[in-house]
Amino acid sequence: MATDETNAMQVDTTHPPDVPTGETSQGAGHSPRGRSRLAFLGLAAAAIVLGVVIYTGIRTRVAADATLTRATTQAAIPKVNVVYPKADAPTEEIVLPGNTQAFTSAPIYARISGYLKRWSVDIGAHVKKGQLLAEIDAPEIDQELQQARADLKTAQAQLELAKITADRWQALLKSNSVSQQETDQAVGNYRALQATLDSKAANVRRLEQLQSFEKIYAPFDGVITARNTDVGALINAGASAQGQGLFTLAAIEKLRVYVAIPEVYARAARPGATASLLLDAFPGEVFHGTLVRQANAIDPTSRTLLVEVDVDNPTGQLMPGAYVSVHLTLPDPVRSVTIPANTLLFRKEGLRVGVVRQGKAELVPVTIRRDYGAAVEVMTGLQPTDPVILNPVDSLITGTPVKVNTPPAGGATPTGGTTP
Repeated sequence: MATDETNAMQVDTTHPPDVPTGETSQGAGHSPRGRSRLAFLGLAAAAIVLGVVIYTGIRTRVAADATLTRATTQAAIPKVNVVYPKADAPTEEIVLPGNTQAFTSAPIYARISGYLKRWSVDIGAHVKKGQLLAEIDAPEIDQELQQARADLKTAQAQLELAKITADRWQALLKSNSVSQQETDQAVGNYRALQATLDSKAANVRRLEQLQSFEKIYAPFDGVITARNTDVGALINAGASAQGQGLFTLAAIEKLRVYVAIPEVYARAARPGATASLLLDAFPGEVFHGTLVRQANAIDPTSRTLLVEVDVDNPTGQLMPGAYVSVHLTLPDPVRSVTIPANTLLFRKEGLRVGVVRQGKAELVPVTIRRDYGAAVEVMTGLQPTDPVILNPVDSLITGTPVKVNTPPAGGATPTGGTTP
C-alpha cells in the first residue's frame, strides 16, 4: 500500500500536464524556466543601465576634454588691439629744405710770399673781374728779377760777340785762312750762347710773372664775403696755415640750391621743372627757380637724390647760405595714410607692420614718407581698411593666430587709433 501511494504521488508530480495551469501556479509557485527567464531579463536590464551610465560618463568626459582643449587653444591665441590707417589728402607737391649757395665761390690766395702792403676792398664790396684787391710787398722777387735782367743783358752781349766771331771764321774759311775745326768751334759757341740767352729770357719772364702776383686781382664779378688778412700780415704762397684765403669772392647774380629728394619722390626730379622757394626772411614772397640737373644716383646712406635748383638773383636780394623751403610739384598725385609709430616692426628685411587678415597676423612691408614722431606717414603697403596691430611683439610672424580685442562700448578704440 505504501508503495502504491508513493508511486501515485510520483505520478502526480512528474505529470503536471494533467493538472490545470492555474492550480499549478497557485499551489506550487514559479517554475525553474520562468525564474531563469526573469534572471536573464534582470541581468540584461542591469547591463543596459550600466552601459548607459558608462557611455554617458565617457561622453561627458570627452565633451569636457574637448571643451577644455578649445578653451586652452582660445586662451593661447594672443589678443591684440588694432588701429585703422587714416587716409590723407593726395599729395601734389613736396616741400623740402635747402640752402642757397653762390653760383661761383672761391677763396683768393697769394702766389708769392711777402707782407701785405695794402688792401683795397672789404666785405660786402661788389667787384668786377680784374679789379685790384690787394698788394703784397715781396722785395726778394724784385731783386731776383733785376738780377735776371742783368744776366739776360750779359747773355745778349756774349751772343753778339759769338755771332761776329762765327761770321768772321766762316768768311776766312772760304780762303782757307782758318781750319774747318776752328770754324766749327766758333759756330758751335754761337749756338750755345744763343740757347743760354733763351734760358735767361725765360727766367726773366718767370720772375716778371711772379712779380705780377704781388697785385691780387678779382678773377670774376662778385661780392667779397670774407677778408682774412690785414696790412703788415705775413703772406705765404698758397694756402695759409689755417687753410683760409686772403679773401673769399662769391658770384651771387645767380644762386644754386641743392636739395636732397627722398627716393620715393625721385620722379619729381625732372630737369627743367619749376620750383618755388619760400624764405622766412621774406614772408609772403615767392621766388621761382629751375631744376637744372640731378645726380642720377641715389645716396645709399640717406636714400635721397641730390638735385640742383638755380635761382636768378639780379638785385642781390637773396644771400648765399640762407635756409629755404623748396616746393616741387609731383607729376602725379601721391596717396598716403598715417599710422601710429608704435605699430612699426624693425626687421632685417626692412620696416614691417602687422595686419590682421582672416584671424591671423600678416607682416606687411611699408614705405615711410615722413616721420612725425608719434605717427608716421606711409606711402605704400597699407589701405585705410587694414586693421593694423598696435604694439606688436617682436616675435610676431606671418601666420600667427590673433584675436582682436573688442572696442569698449560708445565707439572708444584702443590707444593710438580709430575704428571705422
